[in-house]
Amino acid sequence: MATYRTVKAIAARSQDTLLQDAAGAAALVVILVVGLHLPGLV
Repeated sequence: MATYRTVKAIAARSQDTLLQDAAGAAALVVILVVGLHLPGLV
């Protein structure tokens, strides 16, 4: 239960930048997937 409270408190404090952080994480995943598929394209 303490972990849930900690995550909830962090999300409440960083609510302003939560969307930007999610977009950044999604961009990193896209870069990773494209990077992993590059050798197959050559």
